[in-house]
Amino acid sequence: MFLPTVEAFVALAYLLRGTTAALYDFPDCTTAPLKDNAVCDMTKDAVTRARAIVELFTVEELINNTVNTAPGVPRLSLAPYQWWSEALHGVASSPGVTFAPSGNFSSATSFPQPITMGAAFNDELIKDIATVISTEARAFNNFGFAGIDYFTPNINPFKDPRWGRGQETPGEDPFHIQQYVRNLIPGLQGGIDPKPYIKIVANCKHFSAYDMENWNRNNRMGFDAIVTPQDLAEYYSPPFQTCVRDVKVSSVMCSYNAVNGIPSCANSYLLQTILRDHWGFNDDGRWVTGDCGAVGNIFTPHNYTADYVHAAALALKTGTDTDCGNTYAQYLPQAYAQGLVSRGDLERAMVRLFSSLVRLGYFDPAERQPYRQLTWSDVNTPSAHALAYRAALEGTVLLKNDGVLPLKKSMKKLAFIGPWANGTDQMQGNYHGVAPFLVSPLQGAINAGFEVAYAPGTVTINSTSRDGFRSAIATAEAADAIVFTGGIDELVIEREGRDRVNISWPGVQLDLILELSKLEKPLVVVQYGGGQVDGTALKNSEEVNAILWGGYPGQSGGTVLADVLTGKGAPAGRLPVTQYVADYVDQVPMTDMTLRPSSTNPGRTYKWYTGAPVFEFGFGLHYTTFALSWQRRPAARYQIPQGLSPTKKDLDLNPFDTFNVVVKNTGQVASDYVALLFLSGNGGPAPHPNKELVSYMRLHQIKPGGQAVASLKVNLGSVARVDEKGNFWVYSGSYRLTVDVGSGATPLTHEFVLQGPSRKLPVDLPTVTFLHEFTIPYFAPRTMASKAAAVAVDFARIYSSLGLGKETVSSLQAFRKRHSDAQRLNNTYSNLPTTVNFEHYRSVLNNKAIVDEAEKLLKDFKPVSYDVGAHIKAIETFEAKAVAKAKETEQKIDVELKQLQETLANIEEARPFDQLTVDDVAKAHPRIVETVETMLKKGKWTVPGYKEKFGDLNLM
Repeated sequence: MFLPTVEAFVALAYLLRGTTAALYDFPDCTTAPLKDNAVCDMTKDAVTRARAIVELFTVEELINNTVNTAPGVPRLSLAPYQWWSEALHGVASSPGVTFAPSGNFSSATSFPQPITMGAAFNDELIKDIATVISTEARAFNNFGFAGIDYFTPNINPFKDPRWGRGQETPGEDPFHIQQYVRNLIPGLQGGIDPKPYIKIVANCKHFSAYDMENWNRNNRMGFDAIVTPQDLAEYYSPPFQTCVRDVKVSSVMCSYNAVNGIPSCANSYLLQTILRDHWGFNDDGRWVTGDCGAVGNIFTPHNYTADYVHAAALALKTGTDTDCGNTYAQYLPQAYAQGLVSRGDLERAMVRLFSSLVRLGYFDPAERQPYRQLTWSDVNTPSAHALAYRAALEGTVLLKNDGVLPLKKSMKKLAFIGPWANGTDQMQGNYHGVAPFLVSPLQGAINAGFEVAYAPGTVTINSTSRDGFRSAIATAEAADAIVFTGGIDELVIEREGRDRVNISWPGVQLDLILELSKLEKPLVVVQYGGGQVDGTALKNSEEVNAILWGGYPGQSGGTVLADVLTGKGAPAGRLPVTQYVADYVDQVPMTDMTLRPSSTNPGRTYKWYTGAPVFEFGFGLHYTTFALSWQRRPAARYQIPQGLSPTKKDLDLNPFDTFNVVVKNTGQVASDYVALLFLSGNGGPAPHPNKELVSYMRLHQIKPGGQAVASLKVNLGSVARVDEKGNFWVYSGSYRLTVDVGSGATPLTHEFVLQGPSRKLPVDLPTVTFLHEFTIPYFAPRTMASKAAAVAVDFARIYSSLGLGKETVSSLQAFRKRHSDAQRLNNTYSNLPTTVNFEHYRSVLNNKAIVDEAEKLLKDFKPVSYDVGAHIKAIETFEAKAVAKAKETEQKIDVELKQLQETLANIEEARPFDQLTVDDVAKAHPRIVETVETMLKKGKWTVPGYKEKFGDLNLM
């Protein structure tokens, strides 16, 4: 979703509504026409109540209310309602939220971005923050300034450092995100599936495999994420499983992208098979929204349906209950008229939506609901501001320190240099509201009593001009110490709709830092932003004394930095992502969704990366030192549990063991400590992950000489690994536990053996048994040749989704490296003369590149009865006849040439699914299209091995 600026929202809201009228009106169940309707009967369940009112809607009223800006039903006293509000790290400006120009409800507590919260590795902190956000959101709603449905959180793992929206997530590790979700959702919703009332509706987004905005002309709106069953089960889905299955979120957002060929909001495997059937996302106040515009994207740019009418119909029937946009309102009337959707389809979606309103207390008396009593006095409280400060402090990571921090008390004069030094709005990142205050790094130091001089040094954060260097150096020369504040930001470098193309320090910032380092003064570099930048030069420079990372710290960011510089606050955060070297971006494209290392991928995240990171996931230093020991030595052998119930779908939550670690402060400064427990081993098939986070715990304020115990609970699911088909297994083998890799302390390790037969856990995702049914019925009207190419694409997707044809998947990835070859082929076609003699034409046909491009699309998906020898013979016979015919008329050559060019168009259309390698077919022929047409006309196309496993595959 794209959001306008905060100021634009405020201006627009007040232009439309004035300063007194509420955006939200609650229904009146004390008067007609609602008084006698069961929707107001508090003794009935939510679904029954919702159905009672929805049944009274006309078809037109049902359709009108399937969009986020719902007009309501005035004749039934149902006011307009805005389903789209935002609260990622505080109540945020959005279509459903407005802020008063001054006074009451003019601001809300602005917490750090989730990437900074994630660096704290403190689950209780996350729940406390969510509780404050939901309290403030309810207070805003009670006075008409916000809704009670919030499109938050973003729980897509931050896999690629270039992603513009990684700042919205707690990091790259799915287990870490699962714990974030496990605490955030109950804080937002008021508990796990709370009764009698949900506090606010949360929304887990974006389902699924969404982590790219617009990279190298690959736009999220039309991107097709090719994901193996293994990666889908192991990496992309666990946060959503926790969100839906374990903590019962009330809504889910389907993403812009397609997954294995099917747009997410039209993907019944995702929205029905996994979400509703497997994870239990039932109709009791639970609904799916499309990302804003995603329903329309099904038609264009995905080109998955014939038109917008079919896109709207398919999304609704698949399970996208509301459209954040206007596609439903505009095109469902036609879909209904054509019989593509029924009243039942519309009512099902509306009952899901209205049952959530019932569970929110929307129809119940205010005096009976504690949440309806919240007011402005519950917003911006001192405890909320203290929590925002604490979150920013706990999320601060110390990456380097040669002893210069904390600064000596004798250092009174500080030079603040860099594009973040005087930043205010920058501190918030995206999806923010109006903060009660914003303390810049510069102001924080002034408030702390420092004598501060300031020079930005750079014209902008990514400027290549060195015009500001002289002033910055002069300012620094007069100071006792230099604090450079820079990195990247949401305003210019990373944001929704904008990915980075490199992960180096932008502009001339690094050059300026290196110039400042020559002054032989204490130099502290503070890196801000959600994504990491390559800090190799700073890490290796003896003149750069310290490096801090602060992410997006929120309203108290400057205060926190000042306290860290003085030692009033001791940093103990850990990096929630990997900091890669700059050339990482040249080794793997963002479009490659695989995690494991291969010939075209150095491996993703700390689990699979085969290179040496600048700073690894979980890295973080302290102002003190710690010594670690086991409170009780763990067992040397563990027996793999047998007799596990095959029907219990949450066996992954069964306890494996608790590992108690004694953490002793052996230094001179009181400090928090984050204990990270990693597991590695040789169990299961290769390749094996480098290590995996299986537990963590933050200990607070351990005094010098004191100690505390971290109780690290490990569940069975954390010990399991995922096979190529997406199945979870607890494998026998040798394993190692490691605590605190990368913190500067001596790692604590323990080796053990898992023995007994390997066991499969019944928590894997359902097997895909279809994908073929969509393309032919819904594909945009084109030539039979084009449909034939689409069929080939379908089979590629089937193979990928079923975990069949491992070579196929790797070949698809390899093809993305061959864009230049494809472009050269395109030029070959474009430069063909319009009239040629037949011998020249034959030489073109036999050109290996052209032959291969045409044949590779289909040769992996030949019918069972396909006879290569017979095909070759038929081709030879046909060619002989074609020679005779071609000699008779020049016009025939022109026709053939046009067909050849049409074949190219089809190949180009299906380009990402090229390179499908199996047995070579000796010679190809451009009339492969005609062969496919013939088979399609017969009404059936079969895949080798498919019939035995799944029965006939009928495409017509």
